[in-house]
Amino acid sequence: MSRASLLKIIVSYRKPMVGLLLSTLAIVSSHAQTYNIDPTHTNVRFAIDHFNTSTNTGGFYNITGQLEYDPMTKMGDISLVIPLNSLNSGNEAFDIALKSADFFDIEKFPLAEFNSTKWHFSTDKKGSDITKVEGMLTLHGKTNPITLTATKFNCYFSPILKKSVCGGDFTTIIDRRKWGISKYTLLGMTEKVQLDIQIEAAKQ
Repeated sequence: MSRASLLKIIVSYRKPMVGLLLSTLAIVSSHAQTYNIDPTHTNVRFAIDHFNTSTNTGGFYNITGQLEYDPMTKMGDISLVIPLNSLNSGNEAFDIALKSADFFDIEKFPLAEFNSTKWHFSTDKKGSDITKVEGMLTLHGKTNPITLTATKFNCYFSPILKKSVCGGDFTTIIDRRKWGISKYTLLGMTEKVQLDIQIEAAKQ
């Protein structure tokens, strides 16, 4: 057999193998889905002790971003853009104070952002398989790592949107001083702030 004939046989053998490999990769990658954050079902709420007397609460709304989620390969990624002007505590005077340069300084820093760096999954099938999400929170011009604890996470087919929707609840406690927001800490107002994050995102 000539060398040319042998090469033709090898090439003809490799073509279907390459095609099979590409098809397999396409099937695997097709499991990774992209979801757009639904601003009407996504918010970041905060709670902070008020001089050991009561708890002040409020929230940020109209949040945008994207979610990548693949339960088969245990992969997740999320990015959130939080408009600080959407702050609502139910108290207009308190909102104005929080938006001022003493706290969030929204004229200088109108947005906060969260970008995940690592998702943690559990093998316990009794609850959500997502346990924690690590990421970077950018706020007040500073970026620091935080870890969100997942209290629940699930996906379902929305009869209203006619598409898959994923979402869940997450919580963490941060030290506001790390983001340069230390007003009144010397007077006894705690630096610890609890964040409760609710997200919901619809498949693209």
